[in-house]
Amino acid sequence: MPTAASPKTLVIVTRKLPDAVETRMCELFPTKLSSTDVRMTAAQLGEAVKTATVLVPTISDRIDRAVLAQAGPQLKLIANFGTGVDNIDLDTARNRGIIVTNTPGVLTEDTADMTMALILAVPRRLAEGTAIMKDPLTQWSGWSPTSMLGHRIWGKRLGIVGMGRIGQAVARRARAFGLQIHYHNRRRLPEAIERDLEATYWESLDQMLMRMDIVSINCPHTPATFHLLSARRLKLLKPTAYLVNTARGEVVDENELARMIETGAIAGAGLDVFEDESAVNPRLVASPKVVALPHMGSATIEGRIDMGEKVIVNIKTFLDGHAPPDRVHAAMF
Repeated sequence: MPTAASPKTLVIVTRKLPDAVETRMCELFPTKLSSTDVRMTAAQLGEAVKTATVLVPTISDRIDRAVLAQAGPQLKLIANFGTGVDNIDLDTARNRGIIVTNTPGVLTEDTADMTMALILAVPRRLAEGTAIMKDPLTQWSGWSPTSMLGHRIWGKRLGIVGMGRIGQAVARRARAFGLQIHYHNRRRLPEAIERDLEATYWESLDQMLMRMDIVSINCPHTPATFHLLSARRLKLLKPTAYLVNTARGEVVDENELARMIETGAIAGAGLDVFEDESAVNPRLVASPKVVALPHMGSATIEGRIDMGEKVIVNIKTFLDGHAPPDRVHAAMF
């Protein structure tokens, strides 16, 4: 296996990363950086895996079977710049002897902050209020006792779908705002954590959805969670309920969500992720009942640098002949 000092080693980065991260990579490894922040095409990714010893993709790069079929025998590590690995065909990578790593843990607090921001923004109509203040044609005339009425969140029930690191961080924040915490997860949390979070566990997702005022999606996207909130499940929500998604767009049936918002079958949504982020559903973006953000839940300078440091540690550990600390196994998801 090549070492960090081996001339045969080549680290290829698919997107523009923070300068501090790129500089450190170039100091440690022979590195080929991306000159632009433009997503590589499938053909470009295919060319990259032909020569890379280590590929550093982002969550926007689809490393599927077709791309991996073009990989040369020297490709031994895919060090994903991101926590989610649904962009990588893990089974094909394993079959080809390629290790996959990610960057867990470092984005928990940033993403939870954004989730809480959306939990506040949608019921209180913050985006609509901002639009009124910035529209020169509105001519806002001042406070009124009946204008821009939203709903308080204190005392409401929050249902968290996916109670991992981020879900628990959301629960901690939500408790401080007086929300009642409910959750559905693949596995029930230990009693001590439930007690600390004052969280109620629901084995049945359907039963939980029927009773919640706000639902927050915080689970990863896997084959098992694709459209977990299907058209059938979305219809279980109360007409007064709000949906917040800072996880992955594929977890929600967006077409049905858009229809329900348009018809008043659901009160609104706060969305930071979408099923197709290159062509976001225009019905969702146009709706005044939707706060739509450009996938910025983890977009802090500190978070991106921490991600880069995780990637570097995984590469350095691997090239030194040791098991990378953030190795991903398909069974984890």
